[in-house]
Amino acid sequence: MTRQPAVARRAEQLLGAAVVSTSPVAGGDISTATKIRLSDGSLVLMKALSPARDDFVAAEVRGLRWLAESGTVNVPEVLAAEADCLVLRWIEPGRPNAETAEELGRALAGLHSTPVAGFGAERDGFIGRLPMPNKPTETWAEFYAVRRLLPYLRAARDRGAIDADGADCVEQVVGKLPSLVPEEPPALLHGDLWNGNVLWDRGGDAWLIDPAAYAGHREVDLAMLALFGLPHLERAMATYEETTPLAEGWEDRQGLHQLFPLLVHAAMFGGGYGSRAATVAARYL
Repeated sequence: MTRQPAVARRAEQLLGAAVVSTSPVAGGDISTATKIRLSDGSLVLMKALSPARDDFVAAEVRGLRWLAESGTVNVPEVLAAEADCLVLRWIEPGRPNAETAEELGRALAGLHSTPVAGFGAERDGFIGRLPMPNKPTETWAEFYAVRRLLPYLRAARDRGAIDADGADCVEQVVGKLPSLVPEEPPALLHGDLWNGNVLWDRGGDAWLIDPAAYAGHREVDLAMLALFGLPHLERAMATYEETTPLAEGWEDRQGLHQLFPLLVHAAMFGGGYGSRAATVAARYL
C-alpha cells in the first residue's frame, strides 16, 4: 500500500481520521484526484486544486447538494470542502446494464420534475474550466441565448475555433430561438450531463458527478447525453418518456440544444467543435 504524505495529511486534517493508503485516480484536467482508504476501512475521493479555487469548489458543492436535495438521483456524499480540495464518498466503478439504464431514465425524469423557480440559478457556476453565467431570465429562449450560446460563441470566436460564417449561423439561430423552443416550466438540470459525468457503480447503478446545476430546459441534459453517447441510451430515454413525456419534436431539437456543449468544447479545446456547431446551427435556418 502506498501513502502520499501531503495528501494523507490534508485528508486527516479535514476528516479527523487516519489515512491508511492513497492511490492516484486518472482523468480530469481541473483537479488532481486521489482514492484514499481510511483507518475504518472506508474509501473517499479527494479532488485537490492548485492553486486553490474557493469559487470552483463551492459551485460544485452547491450543485451536488442541490441534486441530492431533490431526492431523485444518486450523487456522491460531500464529506469535506475547502478552497483547495473536495472530499467525496468513494463510488466503486462498475459497468452499466440495460435495466439500470432504465432506472437512470426514471431518475432523470424525477430530477427534471423537481420544482424550481425561474430559469437560471442564484449564483454563477462553471462548465469545465469556464465560467458559466446563471443570472435568471423570464424565458428559456432568452436564457439559452444570452447565458448559454452567445458567451461561448464569443469565447470560441476569440480563440479562432469558429470562423465568421459559422458564428453568423449560430447568431441567426439565436434570433430564431423563441419560435424554435417549446414553452415549458424550468427543470432542475445536472447541467453538464455528458457520459463522463455518469458513473456506474459495481451494481450497475448510475451516479451523477461533477454537476453544473441550474434551472433550464430539460431537453439540454438529454441532448448532451445523446451527443457524447450514454450506454443503453435508448432504454434510458424510453423509460424517461414513459415517466414524463417530452414535447413533440424533441428529437428534431436535439441538435439545437447540443449547440451549447459544442460551443463550450470549441471555447475550451478548439479542434473541430466550432465547425461542428456551425453545421448543426445551419439545420435550423
